[in-house]
Amino acid sequence: MSVRRLAEDSVQPDGFKFSRDNAAWAKATIKKYPKGREQSAIIPLLMRAQEQDGWVTKAAIESVADMLGMPLIRALEVATFYTQFQLKPVGTKAHIQVCGTTPCMLRGSEELIRVCKNKISAHPLEPNEAGTLSWEEVECQGACVNAPMVMIFKDAYEDLTPEQLADIIDTFEAGKGDSVTPGPQNGRHLSAPIGGLTTLTSDDAPVKQKTAAKAPAKKSAAKPTGRTSTKPSAPKKAAKPDLSDANRPAAMERPDEIDDLKLISGVGPKIESVLHSIGVYKWEQITKWGEAEREWVDGYLKFKGRIERDDWVRQAKALAEGGVDEYVRVFGKKPR
Repeated sequence: MSVRRLAEDSVQPDGFKFSRDNAAWAKATIKKYPKGREQSAIIPLLMRAQEQDGWVTKAAIESVADMLGMPLIRALEVATFYTQFQLKPVGTKAHIQVCGTTPCMLRGSEELIRVCKNKISAHPLEPNEAGTLSWEEVECQGACVNAPMVMIFKDAYEDLTPEQLADIIDTFEAGKGDSVTPGPQNGRHLSAPIGGLTTLTSDDAPVKQKTAAKAPAKKSAAKPTGRTSTKPSAPKKAAKPDLSDANRPAAMERPDEIDDLKLISGVGPKIESVLHSIGVYKWEQITKWGEAEREWVDGYLKFKGRIERDDWVRQAKALAEGGVDEYVRVFGKKPR
């Protein structure tokens, strides 16, 4: 765990006082805990102090400790342990917490961090020049199935692409953060499968388990002459799409100048070679792939879902329209 310290004295305010409404809320919150256990209210009170001032100041920690009758060192231990407490000033309009734990990292959190570095600041917990935006990398935030994701204040924004995060940052910077709907950003419902349900879709009633008594086994009149295998047969592999299929993308003869298809995330040298073998040499060709063509190529390359997952068509459109410069403008990063 990283060392967390309070902000320098130069940025610390002289004192802290809850607003009238927050003071009433704090008093009611403390009463929820049994007598002698009032100190358990420290986390909600520190959170309310952070919501009021934007970050947890030294004066706020001291004030809350006094309210709860606990030693200051105990309050400091809580405030410096939990990363949900911001111990330094952060962006006034948005503080983006990018999850960098393994599931999110595997699904593109590093690209989200690059967007934050490009649009906000090169360093975490360093507000932009206007003081309106800041960011940091944090540990697991509990939405692994919807990776990658970020937290902005109390809301989670999940299933993010770099360009979606860039748009969200711009919206918060414009003061319109309330217009962004939290949760998955790819249209899925909560953590439901992206492609829809694949099991328990029938309206038929479940088959009732038979309860008939088991009949006594009869002795065999003759010994078996051979051994019957109970090993399940191996599943049949799906047939590779036929090159004469009508859904095959339109091909072309190899032109004198070909595009570097490897600039598309998800396309390496081997895949580029296969695409060349079926007559795909230009980014413009990929921009014209409809659902049927994408499914055909998915089946031909035997990696179901990668074209949709990496959004080849959108990447190809950016490259076809303006090369690397347009790709950077759309995705906030250079193609690999």
